[in-house]
Amino acid sequence: MHACLSALRTLTDRLTAIVTVADDGGSSGRIRQELGGLPPGDLRMALAALCGDDEWGRTWAKALQHRFGGSGHLSGHALGNLLITALWEELGEPVAALDWVGRLLGARGRVLPMAAVPLEIEAQVRGVDPGHPLRVSTVRGQHSLAKTPGEVLSVRLLPQDPPAVPDAVAAIDEADWAVLGPGSWFTSVLPHLMVPELARALLRTDAKRLLVLNLGPQIGETDGFTPADHVEVLAAHAPELRLDAVLVDPSSLREPHEERKLQEVAASVGAEVYTAAVAAGGEQPYHDPVRLAAAIAAIFAGARTGAVA
Repeated sequence: MHACLSALRTLTDRLTAIVTVADDGGSSGRIRQELGGLPPGDLRMALAALCGDDEWGRTWAKALQHRFGGSGHLSGHALGNLLITALWEELGEPVAALDWVGRLLGARGRVLPMAAVPLEIEAQVRGVDPGHPLRVSTVRGQHSLAKTPGEVLSVRLLPQDPPAVPDAVAAIDEADWAVLGPGSWFTSVLPHLMVPELARALLRTDAKRLLVLNLGPQIGETDGFTPADHVEVLAAHAPELRLDAVLVDPSSLREPHEERKLQEVAASVGAEVYTAAVAAGGEQPYHDPVRLAAAIAAIFAGARTGAVA
């Protein structure tokens, strides 16, 4: 989401990031356990991505992401997590607190939690025990799932059918485009489709829907997945959802048949596949915000003019 928001904020400031609230590890997990309320970490990351490229924005983005060292109580905490939590406690309302942080940062857009209550991820995973590779186990917690070996078969949210944040529903209703992904597929992308009010909004909105695919499988979550597998899993969790466009980097299509399969699966959900070089250089597979912005802008313009450059 950080790369995608960094790209989108260069295209518009009428931007709303709807962020998962199931993080239970690190600084967020400690805050959640000790103080209750929503975990702030993913919300902080989204706010940092929306900071501008001027001196003010860059300085605040670094401050928001700063983690305290040492061995005391603050060790490992991100400053942004503490700032967001402090405003939640002062104002008593998460959305208002996030808006205040956004104003302080000069953020180009808005950040909202996808649900009004903290959530927990529960997954069915095959092969957790190497001695019983076909056995299916239940793994609970986003942090635990990230460290658990095996093949993730499905996920659900606890509590089930959580209430959505009304402003998030309104943002989807009023959008021109709804952009899903990239991100951890089972723990960051699919959960949005498990909040009933958000899922219904994504089905009824007049917005066009763009799916930005990951650059490759994520270790411990989507091992062995092809781009088509990512779309198939999304469709399995939201059978009624239709897409307009699927964006993929050519490096993700490692075999000729993978491109054909992606075309077939995308067509089954109503989408056209757009291929563009959006990966950054280097050993790690990261999206480059500048390249991603150019690719998304071309898709947006093509949808208006009937042709994509």
